[in-house]
Amino acid sequence: MKNIVLGMMLLFVGFTTQAQDTRGGAELSGAKKSKNAKYDIEVNGNCEMCKKRIEKAAFSVSGVKSAEWHIDDHTLHLIINEEKCSLMDVKKAIAKVGHDTDEVKATEEDYQKLHGCCLYERK
Repeated sequence: MKNIVLGMMLLFVGFTTQAQDTRGGAELSGAKKSKNAKYDIEVNGNCEMCKKRIEKAAFSVSGVKSAEWHIDDHTLHLIINEEKCSLMDVKKAIAKVGHDTDEVKATEEDYQKLHGCCLYERK
């Protein structure tokens, strides 16, 4: 009798757990959000002041764990918690301080606010 009750309980727990795992949009679409997603994005800039501004803008987005911009190849290396922010959130924050990214361009007004040495050649 104990074995039957134990077996029924395990079966019930198994079905309940499976039902919970399949709920929610991210799981249904197969796109699981990562707490340590790594991205490399192109960000235009020229100098150390640009580096500080770009990294500060990236860190202003809740969920950014690491942001390091490299002057030589204009690449921003990011680690973000996708449960708290998206890559697009970071790109918009960087564009807001005047730097173009691969997908989001800064407004002309934001670009013109940059220091003279930071005015990179826009594509």
